[in-house]
Amino acid sequence: MKTGSLTIRLDQDLDKLLTKASKRSGKNRSEIAREALRRQLRLEQFEELRKRIMPFAEARGILTDEDIFSQIS
Repeated sequence: MKTGSLTIRLDQDLDKLLTKASKRSGKNRSEIAREALRRQLRLEQFEELRKRIMPFAEARGILTDEDIFSQIS
């Protein structure tokens, strides 16, 4: 598997938070940063898909999460 690398600059507060999270979890800083980046990118992907599908859902009267749950329960 090919891998890439990324160098980022962290402000002092974020650096401290990352270090604390690393110590607390037992994961290295890179693992935590990768997981956070992966989560953020998936969240953005989800939000984009949700935005694209909303007009179709609204046309069927599905306006809230509760509407969805009532359809699948």
